[in-house]
Amino acid sequence: MSVSPPAAGRAPVAAAVYFALSAVGAVGTWYFNLRFTPTPDAPSYLEGWFANPASSSAAVDVIVVACVACIFYVREARRLGGRWLLLAAALVPLTFVIALAFTFPLFLGLREIALRQQRAAPTGS
Repeated sequence: MSVSPPAAGRAPVAAAVYFALSAVGAVGTWYFNLRFTPTPDAPSYLEGWFANPASSSAAVDVIVVACVACIFYVREARRLGGRWLLLAAALVPLTFVIALAFTFPLFLGLREIALRQQRAAPTGS
């Protein structure tokens, strides 16, 4: 039983889905970030992450996945080479400044396109 590579036509669809989710992630997170108004009576932004057990669970979940995603950016960038290292260098801080919900699907969409281009490139013998 042989396993065939993914269909070449699927990468653009997957990339488009990743890019759409990246946009939703940026807009969705920043909508709430901009609505947050610190007051003397309310917890700070980071205190809000750990305000109760439910938010603490979600915060730890996001923090761990963000760290794993950053490791993935760097490792995959080294494997893909070239400008990918610059992309990883930009995405690591942007993960924590903008949102993981923005940078992770963005990286995956760009990766889909790069992998499709690699598969389509003629191989020299």
